[in-house]
Amino acid sequence: MKKILIFSIAYYPLVGGAEVAIKEITDRISDIHFDMITLRFNKSWPKFEKIGNVNVYRAKSGKLLFPFLGYLKAKKLQKECHFDAIWSIMASYSGFAALFFKFFNPEIPFLLTLQEGDSEEHILKRVGIFYPLWKKIFSKADYIQTISNYLADFAKKYGARVPIKVIPNGVDIEKFKSQTCPTARRVSDLKNKEEKILITTSRLVKKNAVDDVIKALQYLPENIKFWIIGDGEENSNLKSQISNLKLQNRVKFFGYLPHEEMIKYLHAADVFIRPSLSEGMGNSFIEAMAAGIPVIATPVGGIPDFLKDRETGLFCEVRNPKSIAEKVKIYLENEELRRKIIKNAQEMVNRNYDWDLIAKDMREKVFGKILS
Repeated sequence: MKKILIFSIAYYPLVGGAEVAIKEITDRISDIHFDMITLRFNKSWPKFEKIGNVNVYRAKSGKLLFPFLGYLKAKKLQKECHFDAIWSIMASYSGFAALFFKFFNPEIPFLLTLQEGDSEEHILKRVGIFYPLWKKIFSKADYIQTISNYLADFAKKYGARVPIKVIPNGVDIEKFKSQTCPTARRVSDLKNKEEKILITTSRLVKKNAVDDVIKALQYLPENIKFWIIGDGEENSNLKSQISNLKLQNRVKFFGYLPHEEMIKYLHAADVFIRPSLSEGMGNSFIEAMAAGIPVIATPVGGIPDFLKDRETGLFCEVRNPKSIAEKVKIYLENEELRRKIIKNAQEMVNRNYDWDLIAKDMREKVFGKILS
């Protein structure tokens, strides 16, 4: 059986789009052995455990040390396992660890996956003086997979000269279908019949521009409320903004919720919105589409791969709360367009974003190439 070593800065129970993608893909591939080196962010987490089809080894916490700790752990595992390929999730700390491994093991294929969601400016600022070494992550990779055309172009811009395959993240379509369980009905009880609910499932960071949705409420009727699911560094700033605008009765924070809980809130809402400033792809948009919730987004990063204006969603302008309000009104006032967009979006998700299809493409078109 072929063996692949994964470098990922984070993994379960710390979950984001990249972590979900790794698990959904590896769970569906039984003919490859996967090991992973990641960080141990919490001392209560085991240093080793098996999660799905992945053997997870956790190094000491500390992102800055991960390139070195990850490489040293990989060097030790290589003596025992003799890997057929290495796989870095993103060109960040994990990318540096994989790069160091590649320097000393040039014969072992290096697969780089790009899931980056931050702006180019933010990424370059974080890279800083390590820019020349960071570019080598792209030039030393033997194969690159990205979740959007935007990230494919990004890889080429910074030195990739190898095959690049665009395979997006997916969604568990069955899980996001309409729910009729009692718990879902209780969530619906959080609003009255006259209320219309805008919802976002986002990390509360500046790039997701949740503050713009809050500002947009000033241009919308009082019966339109905003539910925020997620947590992050902007939490306190957003709450201060809500207080200053006297919108406490129109915005609810639910914090981080597991997928199973979050889905119920989606089904009780009327419009999903995230006016991102940057986006590698945006799993949350695909999830909302699968759940039958019409989407409002900005035309940035990888979003145009799946959102076509007035076909599978509505675009609002970047950093323009009035534009957000206008798009919300279109959904609430034009039922025919709303239904058309929901139908088109669900059909697109079923056709292109089912995890079974994504895993099949990864096995045949990516792993198949680097392991041949």
